[in-house]
Amino acid sequence: MTSAIELGRLAELCGRLRASPARLAKLALLAEFLRALPADVVATAVAFLTGRAFSASDPRVLGVRWLPAAEREATGPPLTLPDVAAAFAEVAAAEGAGTRRARDERLRALAARATADERETLQRIIAGEMRTGVSDGLVLEAVARAYAIPLEAARRAALRLGDLSELAALAARAGAEALASASARPGVPLLPMLAQIAEDFEDVLEAHGGTTALEYKYDGARIQLHRDGERFAIWTRRLSDITASLPDIVETARRELATGPYILDGEVVALDGSGRPLPFQDLMRRFRRVHEVEKLVREIPLALHFFDCLMADGHALIDEPYRIRWEALTAVTGGRHLAARSIVSSVEAAREFLAQSLAAGHEGVMAKDLGSAYEPGGRGKRWFKVKTAVTADCVIIAVDRGSGRRRGWLSNYHLAVRDGAAFADVGKTFKGLTDRQFVEMTERLWALAVNDDGYTVRVRPEVVVEVAYNEIQKSPTYPSGLALRFARITRIRDDKAPGQAATLDELRALYERQFVTKGRAV
Repeated sequence: MTSAIELGRLAELCGRLRASPARLAKLALLAEFLRALPADVVATAVAFLTGRAFSASDPRVLGVRWLPAAEREATGPPLTLPDVAAAFAEVAAAEGAGTRRARDERLRALAARATADERETLQRIIAGEMRTGVSDGLVLEAVARAYAIPLEAARRAALRLGDLSELAALAARAGAEALASASARPGVPLLPMLAQIAEDFEDVLEAHGGTTALEYKYDGARIQLHRDGERFAIWTRRLSDITASLPDIVETARRELATGPYILDGEVVALDGSGRPLPFQDLMRRFRRVHEVEKLVREIPLALHFFDCLMADGHALIDEPYRIRWEALTAVTGGRHLAARSIVSSVEAAREFLAQSLAAGHEGVMAKDLGSAYEPGGRGKRWFKVKTAVTADCVIIAVDRGSGRRRGWLSNYHLAVRDGAAFADVGKTFKGLTDRQFVEMTERLWALAVNDDGYTVRVRPEVVVEVAYNEIQKSPTYPSGLALRFARITRIRDDKAPGQAATLDELRALYERQFVTKGRAV
């Protein structure tokens, strides 16, 4: 079956995928291709199809963005997928003096054996942009179809494995039974479980059977900490690897937590010199820093708060109830660095705990069902977040054309507040409106249009909206100097004229008021 694993077959498939605009046609092409592959190359094929030189759980990187030009037409035997995988492995392993030359020479040798179409496919894999219109979700569906696996079973396994290549390889080798037993692994991040927003605690207690576990909702950033022996990894909510940016968290884990293997879910908060939480914007400086990390570690120390345990002593716990996972978390951490927590059975006790969280400078509280399993990527009534809403009345001064599901609508609204006789930009949002409201707002804003560059439509500042936000932060982007974080429209204020919107001075005062409970970076 050599022909089934030739790179030319993958290049041909990619061409057909680009030429097929229909989603179902793409799905059929993918499933047919995967079904014909030997099981031992399926993982490699899926990685390449999703624009990855290596599988999602493989930490190796190529360290290059371009395929060197070939000096002659393709020569030698046809390239196979294992040939390409082996070349990529050698490129990733190159190190020391002459690394760049060694990588280029290996890739140039690869290109010399490739046809023009194959070179294009190789370049797209290296750049991470296949541009075939195929998403990870579509590949997942194709895997399910190719190996006769129920789609929901495939989705569930994908959430646990965190790696489509591994999923496809398991499915090809052993089918649905293997996927049913798939579980979390250290070093492979899981999508975080998410929460619904609740306005008050009556609905929370009703949904959770009269008792709920409350935790402080920290004004920080979600992290997932993995340990397997002396290997540590830290992932963000979006599954970006930030281990190198947080050496202090790694050292804390090495010194104070169990030896693992474990996977912990938690939050880090930036602190000022007096131990008060800093705004989210200051925390992001830690996450983005890749040079002079130690200097920033000293300037912006982090507080660590764990609230869930997805694996302890090598045993996956995501199917266990929250109360059991908390017990495991306490054992792994020795009771250190745990989120502030209270189990309550009354609205009064819940509100008192919320007040404590807000007074400490945090966002609110999380409410969790004691019997809930951990659902990677899931959002439901098992977890709620309860926060006090802060709003400002803003004016829409421009709007971007929508894309994807919002194509045909004007749907990303530019928000502004009054600044003397003018209006000052303070953010954008596409959140908060129903589909019907999007349609109505599109018609309304087109009638107010004064300029259109093909992407952004400037409009007369006549529509006032109430905007909820999490925080006001400094902005280098807007001349106003301020931006609303996580802005979302809560009401269209047809009862207000633009002259009644919030002012920039008011927003500046609100920004300063945040530091009554928060710290301020120096």
